[in-house]
Amino acid sequence: MLTYDPDETLAHRLDPRSKLAVQLGFAATALAHPTPRALLALSVVTVVVLAAARVSIRRTVAAYRYALVVLAIAPVLAGVTIGTPWFDRADALTSGLASYRVLLILLVSAAYVRSTPVRDSRAAIQRTIPGKPGQLLGIGIALVFRFLPVLQGDLRTIREAMAARLGTERGTVDRISTVGMLGLTRAFDRADRLSLALRARCFAWNPTLPPLTFSRLDYPVLAFALCLVLSAFY
Repeated sequence: MLTYDPDETLAHRLDPRSKLAVQLGFAATALAHPTPRALLALSVVTVVVLAAARVSIRRTVAAYRYALVVLAIAPVLAGVTIGTPWFDRADALTSGLASYRVLLILLVSAAYVRSTPVRDSRAAIQRTIPGKPGQLLGIGIALVFRFLPVLQGDLRTIREAMAARLGTERGTVDRISTVGMLGLTRAFDRADRLSLALRARCFAWNPTLPPLTFSRLDYPVLAFALCLVLSAFY
């Protein structure tokens, strides 16, 4: 699971609002221009972003392994046809380009996650989107970043416990149902404990968030994000 990792990289020194703007512009451009030439240019941008945040490719691939499997299988399934010619290369290519777009967006998001604390993400969202909508979205983002790794750890513990008790000898359906039921039970237990913890700590809709300020490093990044957004319309 990708999480925030303190460091002194260029990406860590940027304001989270600048990084969110780049992510938005990158995703918009990738979705608007699914051509090989555009994806090649975005691949270069992705490499620069990953280098700026010093993202570990091995950890990123491990975190996205299930999504990568789906992205790899999608073009094959898209190309399969019932009857001659049995495999349509044009459909497979179109699906492959779409999968590659998603891969690039995931890699750029990995750089953001590694270089941005959860509190800073919440502060950036709440200060960009005013009122209750911003507060709800900021709280939701913060809870997902904190809660999801815990749930993944619970599922890993359940699987390891099953393997230690020869659970791997069971049928596939039996293993999936067992892990699913125990995982849901753990998730509801965690949710109850989280609710109690929030009440015990006097949960506030509008807490004191960390200060955010743009530095000289942010202005070129914001200009680049604006160029990405504009390129999505041309």
